[in-house]
Amino acid sequence: ITSFCLWGGGSMEQRPKLREIGGQGVWTVSSCKPGFGVMQLRDDSTDTYWQSDGPQPRLITIEFLKKTAVQRISIYADYRQDESYTPSKVCIKAGNSFFDLNTCEGICIPGICFGQSPER
Repeated sequence: ITSFCLWGGGSMEQRPKLREIGGQGVWTVSSCKPGFGVMQLRDDSTDTYWQSDGPQPRLITIEFLKKTAVQRISIYADYRQDESYTPSKVCIKAGNSFFDLNTCEGICIPGICFGQSPER
């Protein structure tokens, strides 16, 4: 995954006022190769990316210090750049702690959509 952004900060009535809120969270990944971790995932460059070196499932965990409304998630994956690690399915979970997560959305990603520009 080359880029991962979270958008929120406004009420449902204020959708046009969304802002990137990923910097408010603490990010961890289940594993990474040296030089391909959270910093590369969050650096806003499509030339760098997160690459896991562990078993599946591969996880990105974002923990906020207070209850935070996330209204949009943008993920940029480039199959041509990182074909062996590009996800085919993304599962989004949310909860009050790591132990009470509920699946919000499960998304299958068809291969032809890889390489599209991030929504920004």
